[in-house]
Amino acid sequence: MTDLKGVRVGFVMTGSFCTFSHAFAQAEYLASLGAEMIPVMSEHAAQISTRFGTASAHRERLEQITGRKPILTIEDAEPIGPKHMTDIMAVVPCTSNTAAKLAMSITDSAATMAVKSHLRSGKPVVLAIASNDSLAGSMKHLGMLSNMKHYYFVPLRQDDPDKKPTSLVADFSLTAQTIAAALDGVQYQPVLC
Repeated sequence: MTDLKGVRVGFVMTGSFCTFSHAFAQAEYLASLGAEMIPVMSEHAAQISTRFGTASAHRERLEQITGRKPILTIEDAEPIGPKHMTDIMAVVPCTSNTAAKLAMSITDSAATMAVKSHLRSGKPVVLAIASNDSLAGSMKHLGMLSNMKHYYFVPLRQDDPDKKPTSLVADFSLTAQTIAAALDGVQYQPVLC
């Protein structure tokens, strides 16, 4: 079992709605390991209701797990770095859209601002990728991020190679181990399962 007692984890959720159940399970697990959770949701994750649940239910669930209202705006995410609110940032799930923005240093959402603000102190960021086009147009951004300092990936796999041949999804069950390794400056292996 990984000990994260007292580690301040920024837990960012972006809009891969079909993986929210896995993300919430990991948030619960990180909290059970003693992590102090700082929740953040992208505007889409916080405002769009889908067949996977309502936006209000998702916000409430993240608040219940972390004991804090999620950060939902660029303005509220900006102080994360200057106030040293986090030791590590985990984007769970991380869409290809968010990964592309991070690779290109685009800051236009609460999620990307949280990561950018956190990175100003050179602290690690863990990405749990969930995207249907990771092995297509988005692959270049994942490659860029893998070559950038401070970014670490939760191990990935193809989730349905026959029906979705370009889709990759993180093995969410390895989030805590990836966070622990990233805190030591190490990429948890193997990256591709």
